[in-house]
Amino acid sequence: PMYLLLGNLACLETCYTFPILPRLLASLLMGDRTISFMGCIQMYFFGSLAAAECYLLTAMCYDRYLAICKPLHYATFMTARFCLQLTAGSWISAFLAISIIVSFMSQLTFCGPNEIDHFFCELTPVVKLSCSDTNVVEFVAFLFTSIFTLPSFLLTIISYVIIIATILRLSSITGRQKAFSTC
Repeated sequence: PMYLLLGNLACLETCYTFPILPRLLASLLMGDRTISFMGCIQMYFFGSLAAAECYLLTAMCYDRYLAICKPLHYATFMTARFCLQLTAGSWISAFLAISIIVSFMSQLTFCGPNEIDHFFCELTPVVKLSCSDTNVVEFVAFLFTSIFTLPSFLLTIISYVIIIATILRLSSITGRQKAFSTC
């Protein structure tokens, strides 16, 4: 399971560069600093990949928690099927959450200067360009950010606190070193 999670994380990190790197290179090499509205679709992919990374890291923390704190139950709980469900859930929930935010954002009207001081479209600067009421979009973005990242962050912190406490209770130094090296 750990290698499936690591493989997904590596794939995600590789995909991370695709939404931003071409635009960055065009800006730096050619001096072209314009981004079309359709070019702002990169925000959707970048946000989805960032959210998926957050969830995958949480799934990896759970994997390490089971491996270190419940080693006898690891094979029972972390089956290949469950690992695939964690991985698929990470990707699907990330793309779904960002889709909802982007769908709310697509309802905004833009009528002023359409320039932001960035080399890629980011939610906050693009929303600030809108001449319509942005309260709903800002609330939805805050709500989804809170719902999807705060629990993930807390689960990561809690699992590592438990992991560290478990490792420090080990009597052998080599056992501690081996356990720490897996994290």
